[in-house]
Amino acid sequence: MTRRPLDRRALFASGAAAALLAAAGVSAGPLPQRGGKLRLALSGAARGDDWVQGDGLFMQVARQGLVFETLTEVAADGILRGELATGWTVSDDARIWTFDLRRDVRFHDGTQFTAADVVESLGGIGDIAALAPYRVQITLDAPDPALPFTLSTLAHVIRPAHAAHAGIGTGLYRARHFAAGQQLLAQRVERHWKDGRAGWFNEVELVSIPSEIVRAQAVAEYLVDGADISDSNALSGFDDILVWRGQAVSRSIAMPMTVGRGVLDDLRAPQRWWGA
Repeated sequence: MTRRPLDRRALFASGAAAALLAAAGVSAGPLPQRGGKLRLALSGAARGDDWVQGDGLFMQVARQGLVFETLTEVAADGILRGELATGWTVSDDARIWTFDLRRDVRFHDGTQFTAADVVESLGGIGDIAALAPYRVQITLDAPDPALPFTLSTLAHVIRPAHAAHAGIGTGLYRARHFAAGQQLLAQRVERHWKDGRAGWFNEVELVSIPSEIVRAQAVAEYLVDGADISDSNALSGFDDILVWRGQAVSRSIAMPMTVGRGVLDDLRAPQRWWGA
């Protein structure tokens, strides 16, 4: 990513802009800018990874941070909001949940997102049925008041019913090149329902670096913008690198507040950051 000095005069020019970003969990600070490339060095990748299996940090970020979406999401400020769902209702006993779905969403191959994709993706959660093209109902065996939070997690990403095992999602970034255990190049989709709220980088590159020492060196030499690093002393003395809770990120990256989490604990971080 091209590094630029942080312009602290670039504060929100209106209450409307501040309110919009606050709704996405963004605190007052530099105005988000569209453009550039984010590069992350991550652990946990393997040559056997694909878009269904592989649970290291590399594939977790690839799936939920870039390519796929879920029915709900926990924003950076810790508030639960709808993602592919626009709203939901629940029966008095917390067993029957009805979710209304977004109508303006397409998968990266151009296919329209519908309730059929939700039924196919969430088939293991209770009895799920499509009530209409954009409404699903989930009937649980036992009450679960926390179901909307559960559906925001990585295990419940929504995949296309016609290509469930492909790297085709509805997320802000489409997979342009994927080499299992090595690299993912993702391109920002041209138009997305989150435009103006997330997805500030034009490109995101994930590279697999198994060695923590080498990941730290890559950050120190500005070859990448961030990495997962467990040793908080690995980059001590670098004032332009934030090291916190097992992660290192260049201070040339602006990011929303993350409530109670490290910067990469939030798998959606790459779509919420921007170049400062």
